[in-house]
Amino acid sequence: MPIPTLQTLARAPWRRQLLAAFALGLLAALALPPVHAVPVLLVSIPGLLVLAGAAPSRRRAAWLGFAWGWGHALAGVYWVTHAILTDVATFWWLVPLAAPALAIPLALFVVPPALVAHALPAGWPRLLGFAGTWVLAELAQGFLFTGFPWNLLGTVWAFAALPLQPAAIVGVHGLSLLTLLLAGLPLLPGRRPLAGAALLLAGLGGFGLWRLDAAEPAGPPVQLVLVQGNVPQEVKWRPEERMPIFQRYLELTAAAARDAAAAAPASRVVVVWPETASPFLLAQDPEAGRMAAAALPPGAMLLAGSVRADWAADGTLRQVFNSLVALDASARVAGIYDKAHLVPFGEYMPLSGLLPIRLVTGGMDFSAGPGPMALALPGLPPFGALICYEVIFSGAVAPRPRPDWLVNITNDGWFGISAGPWQHLAAARLRAVEEGLPLVRAAQTGISAVFDARGRRLAAIPLGRMGTATLALPGAGAPTPFARAGLAVPALLGLACLGLAIWLRRRLVVTGELLHRDARG
Repeated sequence: MPIPTLQTLARAPWRRQLLAAFALGLLAALALPPVHAVPVLLVSIPGLLVLAGAAPSRRRAAWLGFAWGWGHALAGVYWVTHAILTDVATFWWLVPLAAPALAIPLALFVVPPALVAHALPAGWPRLLGFAGTWVLAELAQGFLFTGFPWNLLGTVWAFAALPLQPAAIVGVHGLSLLTLLLAGLPLLPGRRPLAGAALLLAGLGGFGLWRLDAAEPAGPPVQLVLVQGNVPQEVKWRPEERMPIFQRYLELTAAAARDAAAAAPASRVVVVWPETASPFLLAQDPEAGRMAAAALPPGAMLLAGSVRADWAADGTLRQVFNSLVALDASARVAGIYDKAHLVPFGEYMPLSGLLPIRLVTGGMDFSAGPGPMALALPGLPPFGALICYEVIFSGAVAPRPRPDWLVNITNDGWFGISAGPWQHLAAARLRAVEEGLPLVRAAQTGISAVFDARGRRLAAIPLGRMGTATLALPGAGAPTPFARAGLAVPALLGLACLGLAIWLRRRLVVTGELLHRDARG
């Protein structure tokens, strides 16, 4: 949409402006994975800036920001409806409500940037203030409403490793800031901003090439085997399917682990199963443990997703955990990680007793584990475990002391064949770049993948396929600047942009007053 057309739109009737803001938000979602149509932001972001800047009041600017954010979030999380369809007989009434309701709190985070755009004059002050406030709002998105930093704007660059390399310094939120500044350039007068943008992109491209051309860190003698059972969510917990599902994983494991051990006899074989892949309580069911261990070659280790239960002395079930269980070839439990950041409405019920619905399977909330931890298992370099969406929290994935690799197990079967698994994968890829650590990801229905410490995808099992992938564990890189400083880096950048915008506004006001005095004199 040409800029003159956007200016005309800002003078349109109020309802048409709201509809246009909503449509521009929908358009911006095309820049997200898996489409990655990044150029649409050159229309969508300027459109929001023009509409908010021309709004006659703060209230209307806020509504325009909300409408844009609601359209963007709605198109970005539409896949949540698929999770409800796995039990449509019970939750059919939620089908038209789930995605729009989830999009509401996400849309609220676009309101502050829209208000700042309304308050600042057009040009650099408005663009800098808008971008800085947006980044601060993105940071808040990781903490407020239990935290759900999904589809951050910086993820639009996750189609390749090259454009992601600046995340090693500024993180995904810093990429969001850069994206907003570039997208808003069509609103600035003259050619200098475009020339500056070209130089900046060339510099960032050179930085990315330099990082990707650096010598690969040597990896430990570990052979990875990813197993993707491709079990549809709607059949996953049926009692009659438990043994066939378990047998599927055992057969895939036995064949792939045997080949991996034969191909690299001096390496330790590590098999990774997805979240809740075992339909049995692997840490507490001796028979299931023996069957799983029998599928492993000597000296191998299984990292498997499994529910874990805690019983009282009288046999009463007290707690259940969503866990990663490490099992060695002798069926000994070598380590356990319990998921700490639980999914509201999926793994626990917020405001339990007050809301009239219960979505948690079995009617009992999962309990949270103690938090991030590095598992140091015999013969393996220490790794940080992340279950499901724990991987989307930038700056909070690598425990201390720093591990040598990250393991993300997830069950994206809830998302179906949709954009959801691709969006989840993009977040995982960014964590590898930010932390400078290889990331191993096993997903129930896909996409399972291995990324090296610079975010290059070394192996993958496609979405909706059953299979295995085998490769050597990549080496860990040195701690990146972002790994050392964390979210303080994008927070300071956002504050700096906002502060510079306020300073420019004051300078414009002072200059205008002086010119007015000269004219009167």
